[in-house]
Amino acid sequence: MQSVHIASAYDEELKFLSKRIAAMGGHAERMVEQAVAALVNIDHGLAQKVIQDDLVLDEGQREIDDKAIIIIARRQPMATDLREIVGAIRISADIERVGDLGKNVAKRVASVDGRQPNSLFRGLEALANLALTQLKEVLDVYASRSVERIGFVRDRDDQIDAMYTSLFRELLTYMMEDPRNITPCTHLLFCAKNIERIGDHATNIAETIYYIVTGDQMPPDRPKGDKTDQIVLPGMVPAK
Repeated sequence: MQSVHIASAYDEELKFLSKRIAAMGGHAERMVEQAVAALVNIDHGLAQKVIQDDLVLDEGQREIDDKAIIIIARRQPMATDLREIVGAIRISADIERVGDLGKNVAKRVASVDGRQPNSLFRGLEALANLALTQLKEVLDVYASRSVERIGFVRDRDDQIDAMYTSLFRELLTYMMEDPRNITPCTHLLFCAKNIERIGDHATNIAETIYYIVTGDQMPPDRPKGDKTDQIVLPGMVPAK
C-alpha cells in the first residue's frame, strides 16, 4: 500500500513539472504577442507591462529547477523519468529565454518613433506570428509527446530565417537611403533578431522533447544560423 502511495506522489511530482512548463509557455507567448503589439502601436504602457511580466517566468524557472533537484535527490529516477526531469529543466530555460527576448523587444519601444514605413511593422508582425506559431505547436507536442509531428519544426525554422533575412535587407535599405532612419531602424533590426531567436528556442525545445521520448538525439539536419552574414554592403569586404 505504501509503494502505491509513493508511486502516486511521484506521478504528481512529474505532472507538476509538466503543468508548470505549460503555464510558462502560455505566459511567454502572451509576452511576445504584447511586446510586438506595443512596438507596432508605440504603446509605452503595454511595453512596461511586458517588462514587468518577465519576473513571472524567472520565478517559474527557479521553481522548476528547485522541484527537479528535489525529485532527483528523493526519487533517484532512471531512464525515461530522468530524461523527463532533465528535459523540464532545459525546456524551462528555453521558455524563460523567450520571455527575455519579448522583454527586449518591449524595451526598444521607447526608441522607435513610429515614422518608419508600415511595411516594416507588418514584416515584424508576420515574423512574430510565424515564430509564435512554431512555439505553440512545439508546446502542443510536449503536452502530447507526439514526436512524429516534430518534423515541422525545422521546416518552419527555415521559413523564419528566410523572412528575417528579407526584413534585414529591407531595414538596411531604409538606413542607407536616409541617415535619419539609422537609429530607429537599428532598434527594429534588433527586435527582428530577437523574434527570429524565438524560432531557435522552439527548435531547442523540439530537440529536447525528442530526447525525452526516444532517448536519442534528433538526427542532424542543417547548421543553425541565418543568411544575414552573407549580405555585403558597399565598402565591406565579403566574409570568407
